[in-house]
Amino acid sequence: MTDVELAVTINGELRHASVEPRLTLADFLRGHCALTGTHLGCEHGVCGACTVLVDGAAVRSCLMFAVQADGTEVTTIEGLVGPDGGLTEVQEAFRQCHGLQCGFCTPGFIVSVTAFVRDHPHSGDKEIREALSGNLCRCTGYQGILKAVRTLCGTDATT
Repeated sequence: MTDVELAVTINGELRHASVEPRLTLADFLRGHCALTGTHLGCEHGVCGACTVLVDGAAVRSCLMFAVQADGTEVTTIEGLVGPDGGLTEVQEAFRQCHGLQCGFCTPGFIVSVTAFVRDHPHSGDKEIREALSGNLCRCTGYQGILKAVRTLCGTDATT
């Protein structure tokens, strides 16, 4: 199979690579770019652990080929940094609300919530739960995660 050239901006850095057409974006990020914060869970787009932003949209990188990212801007968990180099508002909310436990799902949740809160900053509980339905956690029982997102949206469980 002939490799395909691609140029993609990842976390603000333009990268050029020659990859197999069938290489997933997740495998490209982890194997070629050493960005291992993007986790692989189910590799079927169900768990959300591999979520990254592609041109600002939350995308399951296990379902996207790296060549499809040619010419795009990709942001991984490593690229989400607060203005002072510390935690982002979303990361801080997860920390304060105990929205993580083992941490495996956390990068996918943080990326998904970053896009959700940016696009829907005043969402109620129904919208928050729907937005989080594409990310799975086996440890926390979701209460801390929900609390973090509710805090970011300025809402509570009754809205």
